[in-house]
Amino acid sequence: MSHDITTHENPPAPTRRVASSDSSLAPGRAARELGLKRSEYDIAVGLGRIRTVPDYGGGGRRVTRAEIERLIAREGYPESLRRSVKAVGTAEGAALMQVSKARFTRLARLGLLVPVKVYVNRYRAVVWLYLAEELRQFASDEKNAALLKGRAPERMREELADGEDRRARNWRERRLGSLLRQADDPWARAAAAASLLDPVDLSAVVRDPYERSRLHRFRPAPALHGAPGSPTAELAQEIGTATAADEIDWLRTEVVRLVDAAREHSPAPRPEHRAGTRPAPRPVPSPSLTPDPVPRALLRRRNGRPHASSPAAVRPTCTAPSRVSAHSPAPSPVPTHLLASSPVPAHPTAPAPAPAPVAASVSPPPSPALTTASARRPPRSGERPRPRRLLGRLRRRSRTSAD
Repeated sequence: MSHDITTHENPPAPTRRVASSDSSLAPGRAARELGLKRSEYDIAVGLGRIRTVPDYGGGGRRVTRAEIERLIAREGYPESLRRSVKAVGTAEGAALMQVSKARFTRLARLGLLVPVKVYVNRYRAVVWLYLAEELRQFASDEKNAALLKGRAPERMREELADGEDRRARNWRERRLGSLLRQADDPWARAAAAASLLDPVDLSAVVRDPYERSRLHRFRPAPALHGAPGSPTAELAQEIGTATAADEIDWLRTEVVRLVDAAREHSPAPRPEHRAGTRPAPRPVPSPSLTPDPVPRALLRRRNGRPHASSPAAVRPTCTAPSRVSAHSPAPSPVPTHLLASSPVPAHPTAPAPAPAPVAASVSPPPSPALTTASARRPPRSGERPRPRRLLGRLRRRSRTSAD
């Protein structure tokens, strides 16, 4: 008896979709894949030796897997890649060029040697690094043999005596070229040039506040870091900002040109307002018409004053005397002949009362508070002061009962 045996094949595993993060590597992982230090990787990216792509997720620039494979397949990898990005300081660079450190520093100050990296050490001293490959090429060139030995030309000595130092300017130019190579947006290119200008100079060429806000959004991260307000931050600001007049003029021209190109590509966003409408003005609070109440503590400290809740504690208000109306008739003068002919009485008589002025309005009856205040007037000359406290009232009652 035969039985048919049915076999079931395993279903194929679902294909895994490769995301953009899997096809590219972060900077740290890319440096490990290439066998470089992180500082060497940053120099290689700045020089364009390693091509990067933007990370639209906001994590910085990344390196594709294809770029990693291209660099690994090059002849002489990894020694050739490391040699091309090796940076040295003043002492090592002078030994490499077989010159003294003082001569090396003078050549760098004159702008003949371009720094590739700069940082501030723990002693707040600025340290410049140079590409070892460029130093070897400069020393091997026969045109520079006179600069490596013997006395420097008179023009160079005068510039050094005047304090010439082009190291920071040459580093800024190299950094600007690196930022422009990595920029993928017109506003990012304009922001790269604007990052080297002082905010005052930038406001003079870019007057639109919305365009300045757009430039600030694409502003690259500073190469030097420091705590806000620290000497390191001040040094970083001084190194990363253009100071020479010709450099500032050139950067301002570049910013204007790049901003015009970015404006044609995509104008800076602005707030939207409906036509014919204005934002509602902010309401202004009206001043209070009711007087502020007198503090109770002040009323308690007053001598002999009752509590604020009693009607006698109300502050008396003095009513100004009513004035005579300007339209009321003035009294007529007495004729002179009647005063001369009238006999003088033998006995003096009391003078006739003067006519009362016509009041403009009838005054209201005095309030109890005014009566209380008038009863507490200060004693006159020869009059005994009336006691106001409890002991005085008791004495007054005892004298009244004795009488």
